[in-house]
Amino acid sequence: CSDTPAQTSGPFYPGETKFTITNDLTMFEGRTTAALGDIIHLNGVVSDNLCKPIGGATLEIWQACASGRYNNPRDPNPAPLDLNFRYWGEAYTDAEGRFYFKTIKPGAYQADVDWVRPPHIHFKVSKLGFRELTTQMYFGGDPLNDKDLILLDTPAHQRGQLVVDFIQGV
Repeated sequence: CSDTPAQTSGPFYPGETKFTITNDLTMFEGRTTAALGDIIHLNGVVSDNLCKPIGGATLEIWQACASGRYNNPRDPNPAPLDLNFRYWGEAYTDAEGRFYFKTIKPGAYQADVDWVRPPHIHFKVSKLGFRELTTQMYFGGDPLNDKDLILLDTPAHQRGQLVVDFIQGV
């Protein structure tokens, strides 16, 4: 139970006024069309550095849509927005520290001339009495991970805490 490495919130953090308390980013209430892209289910446990689960923690996530674009006016990516994707959400951990989000695998995008960001999801975890954590989660096996300047800025022995292998069909 070591601390998850902190990472940047990036330039497209939507700000707390835009968060909706929902853990399903794939569908808007009252609509019949779902977000584009591969649906994924994220679940995990928030714990302290002694492995004790933290109940009642707030988790915020934000990410690009399947085309690699953020719903943020500062995003210069010319890819289309997905009007059926939420882009951000908020949930709370249960008494055992567990959380769950239904979302899509985000697309990669050009971050600079020689830099393409791999698919990733931003997390912010907070609870009164604990140090707030902002980090990013990467998808195991993606070859862009080996070239990502933000992931490479994390010490090599800690990168495995940020890269997740997904289980198909669960």
